[in-house]
Amino acid sequence: MTTSTRRRVVVGGGLGGLAAAHFLARADPAAEVLVLEASSRAGGKLRIESVAGVGVDVGAEAMLNRRPEGVELARALGLDIVHPAIAQSQIWTRGVLRPLPRTLMGVPLDIDGLAASGVLSPEGLAAACRASAVPDLELDGDGSVGDLVAARFGDEVVDRLVEPLLGGVYAGHARAISARAAVPALIPMLTGRGGAPTGAPTYDAPVFAGIPGGMGLLPETLVHAGGFEVRCHTTVETIRPRAGGGFTLSWSSGSSGADTVGADHVVLATPAEPTARLLAELLPEVAADLAGVESASVVVVTFAFRAEDLPDLPGSGFLVPPIEGRQIKASTFSFNKWAWVRDSGKGAGPAGEDLAFLRTSLGRHGEVDVLERSDAELVAVSRAELAEAVGIVVEPVDTHVQRWPDGLPQYAVGHLDLVGRVRAGVAEVPGLAVCGATYDGVGIPAVIASGRAVTGVLCG
Repeated sequence: MTTSTRRRVVVGGGLGGLAAAHFLARADPAAEVLVLEASSRAGGKLRIESVAGVGVDVGAEAMLNRRPEGVELARALGLDIVHPAIAQSQIWTRGVLRPLPRTLMGVPLDIDGLAASGVLSPEGLAAACRASAVPDLELDGDGSVGDLVAARFGDEVVDRLVEPLLGGVYAGHARAISARAAVPALIPMLTGRGGAPTGAPTYDAPVFAGIPGGMGLLPETLVHAGGFEVRCHTTVETIRPRAGGGFTLSWSSGSSGADTVGADHVVLATPAEPTARLLAELLPEVAADLAGVESASVVVVTFAFRAEDLPDLPGSGFLVPPIEGRQIKASTFSFNKWAWVRDSGKGAGPAGEDLAFLRTSLGRHGEVDVLERSDAELVAVSRAELAEAVGIVVEPVDTHVQRWPDGLPQYAVGHLDLVGRVRAGVAEVPGLAVCGATYDGVGIPAVIASGRAVTGVLCG
């Protein structure tokens, strides 16, 4: 295989890698941009699958609307943007579903609303109400979200509010997740003058946005928009500097066996563990840092029910604090939350009846057995807990189980320092860059921003 002028190879075809390829191709149309993806399809954790004959998301089903990168890219690709029809989530705690009070990642923003919700016990509420009397926190360096919030608002706020919200985003544990890396807006709120977080940002715009037809359309549209080539079933095994500049990558493919490709620039858009493996010879210290980044595996179980068989389900879904000892950590009533999902289910049943789609999620950091359970077990435990939480006892028309092994990197305390070391080390190798959920945030806009930043490194 001959090397062309300005060939740029992106290793990893998740959203970060596809975004990097897209922006690199736009920045330099004369360059050849090639994406090498180990799995059978590009798109990472954005994926649409057929459930009862209807295409629905089985990965991320929304993106932050208050950060612009995701919405801007979708619109630039000609995709429509929608917002939740219902955005009223609940907490399944202390025996019943309770309204989720207004918070910033679990930190109360409205004490009266917190009291009315009944989420906390009387003792927990009393501790939260004493927050204004707690001296300003001193934070030299980093600390965990859970420890910082508990110091001001008490353990119960962490256990019943912060944990389920952080668990939905990171599938992690509040007392292990870095405040500076994961929720930097909490730092001035918890360490500034006064107890209650009165300095919390307020917005008029909806929190979340989606795409009619599913968030999985975003990577599909990126690929179809052209400007770069994607090769799936291609696992990069080594990256070595090339005499005279650039790199040689060796890779294996299920269709053609082993091969090599030359590149002037390489972007590693792979998760931390494979990135560490690829950099082991080239940058051993960087590789050692990345090898220390842990991850959480999660499962999404999607159900299609006959709409007429379901009880009246309130709001857009519910979260479950780990302290409750349940096995599911959340459920999304997709047909309530998204008008396009409800419309897709109209007349879609086997006898022309309306279908209603909802999903559960399972898996937090350290729960290594979640991927080992059979599809039938995961469906059964989800059904049992849905029955207890909201009274769903009917048989589903169809189900789908999606496993995401090592799907979410964990931002441990000190993560920003680790990222700084990684980027400094990578910068010592001309033509090399990294991007993806490991570095600057796990949400869709943050991952897109990470991919776009590659152009500044390689084309600046």
